[in-house]
Amino acid sequence: MFEDYWPLANLSLATERLELRVPCDNELLEVAAVAADGVHEPGEQPFLTPWTSLPPEERARYVMQQHWSRRGSWTVENWALELGVFLGDHPIGMVTLKALNFSVLREVKTESWLGRGHHRRGLGTEARAAVLSLAFEGLGGVSALTEVFQDNPGSQGVSRKLGYRHDGISRDVLAGSVVISDRLRLDRTEWARINRPETVVNGLDASLPLFGLQQPECAPRPRSLRQDTHHF
Repeated sequence: MFEDYWPLANLSLATERLELRVPCDNELLEVAAVAADGVHEPGEQPFLTPWTSLPPEERARYVMQQHWSRRGSWTVENWALELGVFLGDHPIGMVTLKALNFSVLREVKTESWLGRGHHRRGLGTEARAAVLSLAFEGLGGVSALTEVFQDNPGSQGVSRKLGYRHDGISRDVLAGSVVISDRLRLDRTEWARINRPETVVNGLDASLPLFGLQQPECAPRPRSLRQDTHHF
């Protein structure tokens, strides 16, 4: 079976309102359609790669091709886990957890986007908290990093709410101009202090070798991450 060779197909996370899972191609098409409908207000540019400025059809294609590319190039030393975010039966966005040399460094980075109609409802915070639970409590991570444009108050707010602290800046070029991002870091100790929703995980143990791990890293499971043996 497909899952015997690619157990990530059975990996999913559930919070009170959301389910995050690796999308099959039909679900990926639905997620891409959300991106085609718009990810942010006109005139905004929250990403260093300006894919959201593409025409709708190209925007959807970018989401699909990036997902296929990341799945196809996965190695233990360099991986990017893309999870579709579902509210009920409806896709609303994508969250990514990625790492280089995770089995040694135990450090991850996150990326995310939600369809424009799903902002300002706490769903982005809930989705990010779910993948952070996976990183810290399921995979044994020690820190999580993200970079956010200084003029992106929505993403800044999500990061601060989850306990990230300032860790410097980075300077890049976007459309011929300098843009400055805040580097933000969340360590396991800060994560342990914050209130966060419970996350139920399914299919993790079979996927651990793909992350460079041979057995569950955190046993017993902390209160915010528990395993289930059935599909949601």
